[in-house]
Amino acid sequence: MIPIAYPVIEKEEKLLVEEVLNSRMLASGKYVETFERDFAKYSGAKFAIATTNGTTALHAALLMCGVKRGDKVVTTPFSFIATSNSILFCGAKPVFADIDPQTFNISAESLEKVLKKEKNVKAVIIVHLYGLTCDMDAILKLKKKYKFKLIEDACQAHGAQYKGKKAGSFGDAAAFSFYATKNMMTGEGGIVLTNDAKADKYARQIINHGRDGHSTFTVLGYNYRLTNLAAAIGIAQLGKLEKWILKRTENAQKYNNAFKELDFIKTPFVPENSRHVFHQYTVRVKAGERNKFMNYLKENGVGCGIYYDTVLYRQPYYKKLGYKAGLCPQAEKAAKEAVSLPVHPSLSDSDTDKIIKVIKGYKK
Repeated sequence: MIPIAYPVIEKEEKLLVEEVLNSRMLASGKYVETFERDFAKYSGAKFAIATTNGTTALHAALLMCGVKRGDKVVTTPFSFIATSNSILFCGAKPVFADIDPQTFNISAESLEKVLKKEKNVKAVIIVHLYGLTCDMDAILKLKKKYKFKLIEDACQAHGAQYKGKKAGSFGDAAAFSFYATKNMMTGEGGIVLTNDAKADKYARQIINHGRDGHSTFTVLGYNYRLTNLAAAIGIAQLGKLEKWILKRTENAQKYNNAFKELDFIKTPFVPENSRHVFHQYTVRVKAGERNKFMNYLKENGVGCGIYYDTVLYRQPYYKKLGYKAGLCPQAEKAAKEAVSLPVHPSLSDSDTDKIIKVIKGYKK
């Protein structure tokens, strides 16, 4: 079976981890500081605060933007549940805007409709889904008009670009995940980016029990610190990220060329001004056909996956909160049609050739 994800672990990661183990400094320290500095520089942000995972990065990002109990935060329902759960962690209310059916990302048009309807929206979390940035010109125009805090959920978008500017450098804060299957990973881990020095200081308190100095705690904080062990892996992975993005892009382009004449799948849309980093290569298959198509792939040795088969507000917990079906029809439709195929850099030419051959043979 060709797996849909395959984390790359090479000698550089092992050597740096061994270096940390030999140092006996396993918790946060100089490796975390190096990783923060390197990732901030790579992403075009002034400050980076490493955290335990992407979820805690999102929670910290919301808190550093001043989101509190009773506030409203608009986001997309077509994402991993951490996006909206982090809003609930703050005691705030998630409000959902629909997606652009071409990109799977939040629709600026739908977002503005929500902003006109909902008064006193504190923040908006956009998600650069599957490795493609949102329409940032339109989003930033809305930010200026409606005066909300902008948080980028870039957990799937390491190195993605919009008009030459990297994901994570547009908003008041941004959150990344380094989960094991991401484009670069630390096993578990996350990071928050910001260009605001005060927000950086506050975030460092949030992730370290509220500490201000050695034994003084001035705000309510959490234990969201990344370890030197995880950071060491991240340092090595960041150095190879551009190479891996190129490989993912090459694989995606190979698929696009092979599948363009097929009438039963719709390949990913990439706007001209965007650099898609293909955390996932996600196609659309008609809802009634999807299960049959996926079973065929698996029977023929090709891994595949559905990452969001239900919009967030139709999850059981959110139903209890009173959310109803029909809020975002484009997102609900996408949840019934999206299928992700292997695109990771560990795929060989024979792997991609097999995937193409199997998919082309589906209707036969």
